[in-house]
Amino acid sequence: MELIGQTLEYHRLRAPRNDGGVLVEPPLATTGELLARNAGLVAASDYDIQGRPLAELARAARAELLRAALHYSAQYRDVGGIVGDPGAPLLVAGHQPQLFHPGVWYKNFLLSALAGRHAGTAVNLVIDSDTIKTAALRVPGGTALEPIVESVPLDRSSAEIPYEERAVLDPCLLRSFAGRARALLGSLVPRPLLDEFWPLVMERAAAGATLGECFSQARHLQEGRWGATTLELPQSRVCELESFAWFTCHLLAELPRVHAEYNAAVAEYRRANHVRSLAHPVPDLAVDDEWLEAPYWIWSSDNPRRRRLFARRIGHEIELTDRRGLGVRLVLAPGGDAGCAVEQLAQWRQGGVKLRTRALGTTLFARLLVCDLFVHGIGGAKYDQVTDRLISRLFRIDPPAYLTATATLRLPVARRPVTGDDRRLADARLRELEFHPERHVDRSAEDASVAELVARKQQWIATPQTLENARRRCQEIRSVNAALQPAVAGLRDELAAERDRLNTALRGEAILSSREYAFPLFPAAALRKLMESAGENGES
Repeated sequence: MELIGQTLEYHRLRAPRNDGGVLVEPPLATTGELLARNAGLVAASDYDIQGRPLAELARAARAELLRAALHYSAQYRDVGGIVGDPGAPLLVAGHQPQLFHPGVWYKNFLLSALAGRHAGTAVNLVIDSDTIKTAALRVPGGTALEPIVESVPLDRSSAEIPYEERAVLDPCLLRSFAGRARALLGSLVPRPLLDEFWPLVMERAAAGATLGECFSQARHLQEGRWGATTLELPQSRVCELESFAWFTCHLLAELPRVHAEYNAAVAEYRRANHVRSLAHPVPDLAVDDEWLEAPYWIWSSDNPRRRRLFARRIGHEIELTDRRGLGVRLVLAPGGDAGCAVEQLAQWRQGGVKLRTRALGTTLFARLLVCDLFVHGIGGAKYDQVTDRLISRLFRIDPPAYLTATATLRLPVARRPVTGDDRRLADARLRELEFHPERHVDRSAEDASVAELVARKQQWIATPQTLENARRRCQEIRSVNAALQPAVAGLRDELAAERDRLNTALRGEAILSSREYAFPLFPAAALRKLMESAGENGES
């Protein structure tokens, strides 16, 4: 196997620095080759998943997912032109249902372009099992010379719960966001997408969508207006597929092996990337006596706070629990048929229990069983090196390759070009005045006392340092430096003022040059130009 026994290496990926730049890795010209290779890996595998060959379960999973994505997307958008042939190439990406920056959005248009180029279908997974941490957006304002950034509420604050459970709490606050954000943007951003996008958000809110659905469905509608032909499906719906339940039963039946390989792969990533935090890229799976933590979240409709899932084997059964009262026993043995356990999970789900994959499990299922090519952003691409190890070591096949894509778009604000080097130069010049003021006094206008001080310092500098004179020599040089400060006071004031201006400019540059603002805050024309360029070239 390609990865077994090899050492994971640090993978350097950086977002483009230039405005309008894109990154696609590997190059787009290799996409056809990647699609063919990935499809062949799964088709040739003889790995057994609870009595079902991996290739058979993969065919069932992609057919299920396509049906679900067509059904879901058709509830709010016309998808009549999308066939969704399970035998054609299937390309997938995914992200949380938040208002992300243009670089993330670029993936969706690239996904659509690649599916069109290779006669396939594109599906974007809305990762609504992640939690919503803040119902606000950072919005820039002020002027080009004195910019500011403020956190503008989208909705009333609430407990940190998964997107799929988070309803719109204050429709009036959500409706007024566009006006409040537009007022703050002022003249910084001419004709932002916000003006045409926010009515779509409110349309979905009026239809009873959750907060995350308001954003993701409105975004999907906007993509359709700009020619993208993708389907969408929330991860919560993926986790209700029968093929997903079968796959989950296999991971639970093999949990001791899954647990060990998961933690080993995470540890290897930390070593390769010099990560000290035990929370990155993901926390280790815990052990508590006979209980092993599984890579899933669990919660109930009555108490929608995510909790960790633990499991233990009792004879031919596996007991699942959140250690807070939720629990079920599955009739499930390693290598045995999972049909009964799948039915038990379905009954548990009908009772309001939600079982959701964590980040690595989400892409593990998608890359192994669903798609022919997964398109990641930079963060996901780095973390999925761990998923590569899990696929290789757990399922004994080379991991299907994935594509990494992102773009950089900046606010169209003319500003003074300034960098940290400019400030460092100003700091160095001020230090020069403190420690070498004699270099900057005006010799043509210097009086006798200044000339005497300069001569005195030069004399001490020319005096070789010994153990006997070291202390006095240092004190004399410092004394002269202090005495010369009035002679360079004017220049020091000028440099200090310039440093203050640079500090102000750098703070403004940090605000105005950020690529992280939500896509509706950017000019509609610039956004559309970038998105419609997706697929034209691989890197610029």
